[in-house]
Amino acid sequence: MAAASSPASSEPAASRRTELLAIAAGLFAEKGFRNTTVRDIAEAAGILSGSLYHHFDSKESMVDEILRTFQDELFGQYDAILLGDADPRAKLEQAVVVSFAAIDQHPHEVAIFQNESAYLGGFERFAYLAERNAQSRAVWITLLDDGVRAGAWRTDLDVELTYRFIRDTVWVAVGWYRPGGKLTHDVIARQYLTILLDGIASPTGPPATTRPTRTKKER
Repeated sequence: MAAASSPASSEPAASRRTELLAIAAGLFAEKGFRNTTVRDIAEAAGILSGSLYHHFDSKESMVDEILRTFQDELFGQYDAILLGDADPRAKLEQAVVVSFAAIDQHPHEVAIFQNESAYLGGFERFAYLAERNAQSRAVWITLLDDGVRAGAWRTDLDVELTYRFIRDTVWVAVGWYRPGGKLTHDVIARQYLTILLDGIASPTGPPATTRPTRTKKER
């Protein structure tokens, strides 16, 4: 009987799997999912196509794991914000900061979700993408509705229109933001919040209690 693999011996395989997913994510984001082949991924990883199948049975399995892992992390953060004790304005600020951080830390995953959801969503395996879109909408609508009820936002605020504005203006940044550039994602998030909140805040609403903190590098 073969000896069971030890935790130490399984670590290289897990590390290689993570590396292959990162390579695939970069190609899916750059070339598009449909234009990327298993051979493309294998060549970029410096292995034969057959070797890739030791880790994944298809490129669909790879993009599935990439998207699920990313979205589980992102929506876990959104859930924590919604369940927190901060006031409505602070919660919206936190959600915006988390979103820009996702673009900074997971640019390929964000690009794949933005560009490939419509195509992938046509397959039963990826039906959860539509559910995630609905969940995302619910997060922002909740934050905006709560702010209106608390008097933090303007009483004449069109919540649905504001949600669409936030959705489109935040996530489009994946197309031009470059990690490590002159502006950090925290700086961009703060400037975006200034533009957004100066437009929707109630003149008589409660003042903000929380601001995104600056890093030592930015001070």
